[in-house]
Amino acid sequence: MLYIISTPIGNLKDITLRAIETLNKLDVLLCEDTRKTGFLLSELKIANKPKLVSFYDEVEAQKIPEIIKVLQDNL
Repeated sequence: MLYIISTPIGNLKDITLRAIETLNKLDVLLCEDTRKTGFLLSELKIANKPKLVSFYDEVEAQKIPEIIKVLQDNL
């Protein structure tokens, strides 16, 4: 399943309960910066520890086939 979750800018209290619920059940999480995302998960006390995959403009074309495979394997 693919989820797209927006994260708060500036104030962690702006995140929705649904976003927190979803973050707690992910196996893999694509993110622009794994360090910042790790900090976000820690601050939000996300018990689940998904695999963090770095995904940003410069690697987008390279990583899309890998991401599609992960999604297809989980159908």
